[in-house]
Amino acid sequence: MHSATTTPSGGDEKDEMGLVDILVILAEGKKIIGGVTIAAALVAAVVSMVLPPSYKSTVKLLPPQQAQSSTSMLLSQLGGLAGAAAGVGGLKNPADVYIGMLKSRTVAERLTNRFSLQKHYQMTSREKTWELLETNSIIAAGKDGLISIQVEDKDQKLVAPLANAYVDELVRLTRTLAVTEAAQRRLFFEQELERSKDKLAKAEIVLKTAIDQRGVVSVDTESRDLLETVARLRAAISAKEIERDSMRAFVTSSHPEYRRVEESLRSLRAELSRLENGNSSLASSDADVVDGAKTGVQNIQLLRDVKYYQMLYELLAKQYEAARLDEAKDSSVIQVLDPAIEPERKFKPKRAILILAASFLACVAAIMGVLLWAAKQRWRRLSSQSAAASVTSNKARV
Repeated sequence: MHSATTTPSGGDEKDEMGLVDILVILAEGKKIIGGVTIAAALVAAVVSMVLPPSYKSTVKLLPPQQAQSSTSMLLSQLGGLAGAAAGVGGLKNPADVYIGMLKSRTVAERLTNRFSLQKHYQMTSREKTWELLETNSIIAAGKDGLISIQVEDKDQKLVAPLANAYVDELVRLTRTLAVTEAAQRRLFFEQELERSKDKLAKAEIVLKTAIDQRGVVSVDTESRDLLETVARLRAAISAKEIERDSMRAFVTSSHPEYRRVEESLRSLRAELSRLENGNSSLASSDADVVDGAKTGVQNIQLLRDVKYYQMLYELLAKQYEAARLDEAKDSSVIQVLDPAIEPERKFKPKRAILILAASFLACVAAIMGVLLWAAKQRWRRLSSQSAAASVTSNKARV
């Protein structure tokens, strides 16, 4: 301990507390420090025994690994900005899509209904139930690419079925939602195929009604061949337009594949225009033909519409099947690596950690309290000495 003392006439006394003084103070207050630490440990032990146990169960699954689409492959081969554009709008981690689906309100609502969670959590509001379920569920993707679903609850029998139910609901969602690019193409062609089917059915009804009312009019072989050629060209044009529209969601108009489809469209339209302009029976109006020929032309036009929708339906069916094959190539199956099992031991409270943490904090608090009390007593003693020295100095002057 270093101290510097002045004479009474010099004024005041300064005294600093050294390491030895601190150790002496702690030695003198060891009973207080030990008593507070032991008391905190006992309180923590009692609290850990009173707290209800909580259990945790974990399921790990391998998310579907989406194969690189042909569009992305073409973009990546271009390099530079084009390769960077392939990743624009994409997720850094493919598992993020499935994590978002697992955290969706749809999944929370289904799990709430399936396990009667509102009653289990004793909640009056369904939204509060969903919030508590989200708090008790930790869904994240690790560096290994696996998705882990951890469910914590006081019911030992509930945590494992609830964790596995998350996987069931994810599988259910992937079957109804178009998640991958191939699935989106398949859904697009499926919708167009349904529209084409409806239009084909309507065209067949109109043709049947016209034949019933006017009778069958013979059509020469040349006109029939020309009719089928025109219908095939129109169907091919419509199919190419649908294919082009489906590509707009994934590529820009400057993409080579998109430009190839546009070039095919221009070629098909030019061929169709040449055939229609070169044959009067396909472009003539009703006023240019006699009544007998008029009926024949009308029937030809109706038959042409039927042929058109038939061929369009066939082309769309082929594209739809191709999209389905592309979707099947994607590993869209949710694979469970480690299913959740019923935990054998409680997850928390962890009695040993709780007691050690409480003892450590209480010991630190007790040490700080003893040091502060000693510093306060020392300050009072120094203040008393300074006051006494001041009185002595005043008397000496008198």
